[in-house]
Amino acid sequence: MKGVTEHSARIGKGDLFVARKGGKTDGICFVDEAVRRGACGIVIDRNEGVNQTGSISIPVIIVPDCRKFISYASARLAGNPSERMTIVAVTGTNGKTTVTHLASQLLQKAKVKTAVIGTTGIFVEGRQTDTSYPDMTTLPPEHFHQLLKELEGVGVSHVLLEASSMGLATSRLAHCNIDIGVFLNIGIDHYEEHGGRQPYLDSKKILAYQAETLIANSEDELCKNMVADAKVPVHFFDCQTICGEPIHEELLKLQLPGRHNRMNAIAAFSVLRVLGYQLADILPFGEYLQLPEGRLQSINKDGITIYIDYAHTPDALENVLASLAMEQQGKLITVFGCGGDRDHGKRPQMGEVAAKYSSNVIITSDNPRSENPLQIIEDILQGISNMKSVQVQVDRRKAIYEAISLAQVGDVVLIAGKGHEKTQHTKEGIRPFSDVEAAMDALQKRPVV
Repeated sequence: MKGVTEHSARIGKGDLFVARKGGKTDGICFVDEAVRRGACGIVIDRNEGVNQTGSISIPVIIVPDCRKFISYASARLAGNPSERMTIVAVTGTNGKTTVTHLASQLLQKAKVKTAVIGTTGIFVEGRQTDTSYPDMTTLPPEHFHQLLKELEGVGVSHVLLEASSMGLATSRLAHCNIDIGVFLNIGIDHYEEHGGRQPYLDSKKILAYQAETLIANSEDELCKNMVADAKVPVHFFDCQTICGEPIHEELLKLQLPGRHNRMNAIAAFSVLRVLGYQLADILPFGEYLQLPEGRLQSINKDGITIYIDYAHTPDALENVLASLAMEQQGKLITVFGCGGDRDHGKRPQMGEVAAKYSSNVIITSDNPRSENPLQIIEDILQGISNMKSVQVQVDRRKAIYEAISLAQVGDVVLIAGKGHEKTQHTKEGIRPFSDVEAAMDALQKRPVV
């Protein structure tokens, strides 16, 4: 056996094809293609699928769980690289990307070669690498373990990765040796994809059983519950302490905006503390920390400040808006929408949050996917009682232009929801779109008053 995959189009001669039954398609339907491409065997996890494989001439292997099998096989074929590396997996509704990048920056200051794997891509020593791997927060195991092998080959010793709820629930990390698991916060997201709130919480808790050491936010009751019955060491952090040790403010010179980013930084410092670094040695690195792309990314021109942020949950949006509201004197203009084919329940909550903090709100499209953008907007409007300063502009580019045209010297415009993303997903397909590029174009074309 040379390789293992659940995608028949990726089969090469001597590979094993895992015919997993998915939500929309059944791998059994692609067995003939896999055989034509040179598969050496077929793996299934249900007896009823045996008859559907027909009279093929290669072995059919029945396993208890296709997902766990492909995880196990991928790790073995790659040589189990996670066993020789330090793996830090970060989960939470908000902040995963920021914390993994901040922890990587701190480790780099300590002369450690790191990699970050997550929503914004793959980074080695802080530099994004061009790869053919899927654009996913938590990679499927057939890609993930091969990537770890490649990273080990170039001298990376510490990997910071985002452990998404779906990644955990679908066993993508089942055979990864996780040294440290970090719980940041638990909010509203992906309920519908998981089939409800409890399955979402259960998926997050998987990390508590996989990691050898845990770090948890003691200010979040759900995070505390996640680790309450852990059989491994648990370390807590809050706004004033790191793993039980008080933060000496004279050593911590953070340049990051907002209380939520202070908490993100403290979570990153907690990782290094658990790894054995002393706070007195690492806290001074705080002044060099920088947020990743699309996380309160700022553009300034003609006295107007534009922030682009990935905030796409009620908690995340409130964190960002509360921070900006405290720090600016002019108007706060917010542009946002909600993703389609995702949790409907958070839409009115995000509308309520945006109206609470903003002088003006322009509700627009995010990634509507297969849904009607107008219906998503209508769901958002249900949470807004005072419509006086609320506008609707379905076209996201036009909404950004309108927001920036409203701004005057001293005003702040927040464009929320998509952050680093370079595309927009609608029922017509996926097209190029960047909030940053749209904002810069709008600033250039804005009439000088």
